[in-house]
Amino acid sequence: MMLGRSIFFVVVLISIFIATISADEHDHKYVDGEQIVLWMNTVGPYHNMQETYAYFRLPFCKGPVENVEHYHETLAEALQGIELEFSGLDIRFKRNVIKTEYCHKRLTRTEANRLTSAINERYWYQMYLDGLSIVGFIGEMHDENAMLWTHKKFEILYNQNQIVGVSLSISDSVPVTPGAKIIFTYEVAWVESTLAFENRYDYYLDVSFYQHRIHWFSIFNSFMMVIFLVLLVSVILIRTLRKDYARYNRGDSLEDLERELGDEYGWKQVHGDVFRSPSGSLYFSCLIGNGVHIAAVSLIVTTLALIGKMYTERGGILSTIIFVYALFSPLNGFIGGRTYCSLGGKNWIRQLFLGSLLVPALLVSIALGVNTLALFYQTSRVLPFLTMLAVFSIIAFVILPLNLVGTVVGRNIGRPSAPGTAGGSSANPCRVNAVPRPIPAAKWYTKPLVISLIGGVLPFGSIFIEMYFIFTSFWAYKVYYVYGFTLLVIFILIVVTGCSTVVCTYFLLNAEDYRWQWISFFSGASTAVYVYIYSIYYFLFKTKMFGLFQTAFYFSYMAFFCFALGCMCGKWLDIFYLIVLRSRNRDSSVQIR
Repeated sequence: MMLGRSIFFVVVLISIFIATISADEHDHKYVDGEQIVLWMNTVGPYHNMQETYAYFRLPFCKGPVENVEHYHETLAEALQGIELEFSGLDIRFKRNVIKTEYCHKRLTRTEANRLTSAINERYWYQMYLDGLSIVGFIGEMHDENAMLWTHKKFEILYNQNQIVGVSLSISDSVPVTPGAKIIFTYEVAWVESTLAFENRYDYYLDVSFYQHRIHWFSIFNSFMMVIFLVLLVSVILIRTLRKDYARYNRGDSLEDLERELGDEYGWKQVHGDVFRSPSGSLYFSCLIGNGVHIAAVSLIVTTLALIGKMYTERGGILSTIIFVYALFSPLNGFIGGRTYCSLGGKNWIRQLFLGSLLVPALLVSIALGVNTLALFYQTSRVLPFLTMLAVFSIIAFVILPLNLVGTVVGRNIGRPSAPGTAGGSSANPCRVNAVPRPIPAAKWYTKPLVISLIGGVLPFGSIFIEMYFIFTSFWAYKVYYVYGFTLLVIFILIVVTGCSTVVCTYFLLNAEDYRWQWISFFSGASTAVYVYIYSIYYFLFKTKMFGLFQTAFYFSYMAFFCFALGCMCGKWLDIFYLIVLRSRNRDSSVQIR
């Protein structure tokens, strides 16, 4: 029954996704004289991009046209605070409009004070015409007097029967004073253009910013880092494992090998404890499962964005993330359930719920906290009830059941034996000691905390330039479109994090500390710590954000982003475990790495 509901909701998600990617208000083709809808979106402080309010919350007025229904936002648009209302302006295809009054308003003292405060904080507004974004400032300060722009001139470019561009010019400033009569006017000029319809969004792309030589240099620098780390890891593995390869090829028995290793030092001393289950295996498996899930979603969404130019659609990226995350939920259940089972876990139902709800619950908690502030400030970021209901439905009827399917499959296909028991296990290349080996006192540079923090330095160094471009696109007013760079950086991050994890784990085991699982995870996940520190620097020195709402919004969602990044980077220890520690151990062969 639950599986049937899940299939139904997946079908609904696919329908929403297809509609979001391929549909719009219309087919973007018009006949002469056909009405063009100008939607008013939101208004807010220029330096606080996410602090937005309904346009008509300020004392503006609508035009005379009233025969257009309210725009119904998609789920992604509602989550992003998009709140479209019809402007009431009479704009028709290829029909020029001379300067015309469309409404007037006499300001009360309260309205004048509100406008003055908004102009002082550099409020800007956003409009949409045929899906194209138009922005402008509501006014300016002149000699400490608030001046309101009252005239809007639209210059609309068209190619045959399609709109290929639109620009806005604002003029006619009047002082904002109580009792003043404000007359709002507009003007429309149609200009024929040879610009192709599919290239009309090129106007919004800042090529000089995203394809600057610094961007290319950072990619080259990251490649050099990858080559260095791969060589370093290769040297470590070759030099430390050469003798064991020779023993393995001679076919020595397990007892002979362990007897030889008893006289060795360093990492070889912990061969009897290295496969011992870590403490907190429930939480460990949940983080690993979510890390693999997030990594898969990141790669798939980035690839789709690279192919499909989803930046041209409002909410296109967010809709794709929701769809792909829900669709690939079985991957989370499979990896998390299998990892938990391999570590000897028994409470698989608890692992299922915790692994399934860890990321959604954290995100919903942050969203509800921000939503509380949004209610207090009366911003457009307030989530409607139906939007929250849709989100909870996706979690309850899609994500959770699909995780259940993945967990069941992961626990029963190729099910390994528990590794934490004494006397060995068919899943491991060597026996686990009955009594845990004492861990000797470590030098400061081999302590778990130090190793964990050092492990994230190089991965952060490989991505921090790209972080600047991503932050600028999300927290400022740049349209991010260079997803080829993003995909390349993700692969670089994968390689650098994997190599860094191998090196950190080697140094930990060489210090005769067998508690490698959590340390290896945090050595990769600590990349997120440096990203969060960088986000603080970016907030203080690269932005001019102010106010409680914007600050809370910024640091709350940056914390979630860094948590997701930490899971994605930390999960590479699982790959290390499978490839380095457990490879070539079929048919009861022995090879301790």
